[in-house]
Amino acid sequence: MHLLRLGPLGHEIPALRDDEGIIRDLRPLTSDIDGAFLQDDGIARARAAAPGLPVLDGAGALRVGAPIARPTAVICVGQNYAAHAAESGDSPPEVPIIFFKHPNTVVGPYDDVPFPAGAEKLDWEVELGVVIARRIHRLASPDDATDAIAGFAVSHDVSERDWQVAESGGQWSKGKSGPSFNPLGPALVPLADIATPDALRLWSRVNGEKRQDSNTADLIFSVPTLVWHISQYMALEPGDLINTGTPEGVALSGRFPYLAPRDVVELGIEGLGEQRQVIAG
Repeated sequence: MHLLRLGPLGHEIPALRDDEGIIRDLRPLTSDIDGAFLQDDGIARARAAAPGLPVLDGAGALRVGAPIARPTAVICVGQNYAAHAAESGDSPPEVPIIFFKHPNTVVGPYDDVPFPAGAEKLDWEVELGVVIARRIHRLASPDDATDAIAGFAVSHDVSERDWQVAESGGQWSKGKSGPSFNPLGPALVPLADIATPDALRLWSRVNGEKRQDSNTADLIFSVPTLVWHISQYMALEPGDLINTGTPEGVALSGRFPYLAPRDVVELGIEGLGEQRQVIAG
């Protein structure tokens, strides 16, 4: 089962793709796929109701929006793959590096990414996105984290490296929060439908040329460890998004040119789907 939000920006329809590939209208169950829906055991209710939900006519012609609405926070983990830390010129971190993106960076997986005025080093980063299911604070151990995870999505942590590094003052969020800097989706795939989130291939291409090709098995800090760790410092709300880090193969490495207007970025994660964005100049 995949959860989707389809339609114009700001007017998306909640939908469900069932195990037969049929897209069904979720509006009899909820007005949106948001924190309130997730907190209210929405995924289990959607799964149970799926056979009786109406087919969403014309779904194939609708824009695909981000699969979650209005996250209160987008929390990111830096350098969580050893090879990416190395290509960035750093040693692997001993504790998770945490930074934030503005929640309004979250857009659909096929929406254009505007090339920001004044940008010089626009970079791509494919990441496993984790969506929180309920309010949590100070979990006792990583073993308690699984219960707090609604599911997973492909997340693109677009970054402007000059703003992130040279102009950051030591904090990365300036380079992470431009308009449309977090394409998400196409779907929210529930935890129960991904048997091995710790062993998923993830990849990216620019203009058809391979950039990243790795596996979540190479994460330094696992998903449960990250959820537990972050909860020690802040309360996470249902619908919040955690970006878990990107593998090697980004422009920051010096091996590839940075993005330019009209470039096409494609990225995906096994079992979660694929994205495609045009860099709009």
